[in-house]
Amino acid sequence: MNDLAIAVTDVATEVARIGAVLGAAGIGLEGGGVWAGEAHYLVADGAEAVAALEAAGVRGARATPALVTPLRADVPGELGRIMSALAAAGVVVGAQYSDHDNRKVLVVDDIERAREVLG
Repeated sequence: MNDLAIAVTDVATEVARIGAVLGAAGIGLEGGGVWAGEAHYLVADGAEAVAALEAAGVRGARATPALVTPLRADVPGELGRIMSALAAAGVVVGAQYSDHDNRKVLVVDDIERAREVLG
């Protein structure tokens, strides 16, 4: 899975366009959101998503492999446990959000190290 990131300033207008372009290309969004002026969406094929956006004139989209890991949402403190383990291992987290299957999506500087730490 891949994190698709696109800078946005007019969230409603730009996300509407992003959603329409990706939908027309048959690309599903498996999770995501918008924060700090950037949209992040979980997609299966990042290169295909970037190509569809570029073909439609949407510039600056980038895809990064993402680690998708189970999240025990019913366990208080689970997010803190995950983040503490990554921080202790020196893994830098650039973004984190949940997908539609109640899993945590992590965009990190070292995906293999993060996968090892989280088991």
